[in-house]
Amino acid sequence: MIHDEGLFLITGATGKTGRHATKRLLESGHRVRAMVHRPDERSAALADVGAEIVVADFRDLDGMATALRGVSGAYFCYPILPGLVEATAGFAQVATEAGVRSVVNMSQISARRDAGSDAARQHWLSERLLDRTGLITTHLRPTFFAEWLKVWWENREGEGYLRLPFGEGRHAPIAVADQARVIAAVLTDPEPHDRAIYPLHGPVEHDHHEIAEAMADILGFPVHYDPISIKEFTSAMRERGLPEHLVQHLGNVAVDYRDGVFAGTNDIVERIGGHAPLTVRQFVDADRSSFDTSGPYHVPAPGTDGGPK
Repeated sequence: MIHDEGLFLITGATGKTGRHATKRLLESGHRVRAMVHRPDERSAALADVGAEIVVADFRDLDGMATALRGVSGAYFCYPILPGLVEATAGFAQVATEAGVRSVVNMSQISARRDAGSDAARQHWLSERLLDRTGLITTHLRPTFFAEWLKVWWENREGEGYLRLPFGEGRHAPIAVADQARVIAAVLTDPEPHDRAIYPLHGPVEHDHHEIAEAMADILGFPVHYDPISIKEFTSAMRERGLPEHLVQHLGNVAVDYRDGVFAGTNDIVERIGGHAPLTVRQFVDADRSSFDTSGPYHVPAPGTDGGPK
């Protein structure tokens, strides 16, 4: 049954959290307008399950006005690219003009005034900007996504490697599907969450040695955490042509991680989303095929093909 009281805009709808949030709202009978940068097979898949597709860009106020027309609540999710504060200001202005009632803002756990990461500091500023509007506003600050494991994964000669610069730091990985439960729940009942800042964590805190052990238990072959320096990590990203804004962010995030900024766990996902979040073992077991090959941004060992020499 289609609910009459609201239409929800999901920005970044073909991205990880946006795609899952769109599907969760649709499954609950809500109307969803999915904002995408261009039509493709991913947007077509969302249309097939009932989403209204709108092509728009955060930098285009007129396009955003079209996307937000008639919307009661919106999920604001900006990629790790320059221009976040400007995009937030434009979104806030157009949303106010359109009479939008509430916004769920995807921030990050490292967002703070004195963050070393430019992106993290811009997220903090964007939070403060949204707090000064008349929108019912909720900020989500997730720790590292469980999906990170697939991105930085290397499968080499039948063994798995996580070559990352996180020392002995800890976090509780959180899957995007679990974040989507929170996004959908807050959008459909925003008032109790006005001006709340929610750090989102998975159920169990690990260091990366423990993560590797959990992955090995499920995959059935050895998995190793190979700690590397932050310099090696950022050099490898630059060699692969990743944008400097992203490299600067991830290099400083690695410092934050070592300093405990990403650590902790809580019951927010279960309490608000209504479902216990996935453990690392459950996440890997549900998507075993993703670990058959190396991720797109893995850092190979020195001397291997593509690795720093």
